[in-house]
Amino acid sequence: MEHGSHSDESRSTFSLTDEDHTFANAIRYTLNQDPRVTFCGYSIPHPSDNRVNIRVQTTGEPAREVLKDSCQHMMLMCQHVRGTFDKAVNDFKSKKGGKDMDID
Repeated sequence: MEHGSHSDESRSTFSLTDEDHTFANAIRYTLNQDPRVTFCGYSIPHPSDNRVNIRVQTTGEPAREVLKDSCQHMMLMCQHVRGTFDKAVNDFKSKKGGKDMDID
């Protein structure tokens, strides 16, 4: 859910359910790397509330589009990390011949 002004799309707060610090801190970091972002932060209203509020302020671009771009960028980074990890595991297994290993 997006909470923001209809007259200024460059500033919005997004409320995401079923998320915690893991996602929020990662997307905050990714957003802060974007030169279009002037401010980004997140809060969790209450520990028992499974919700994260992410505030995004941009230089003029719609905050919704910048958040979407950052999510896509983070997804590509995760895919790269997963691919690198899988390759390293396969390389290790091939060097060791797969003996005494139970990695899955």
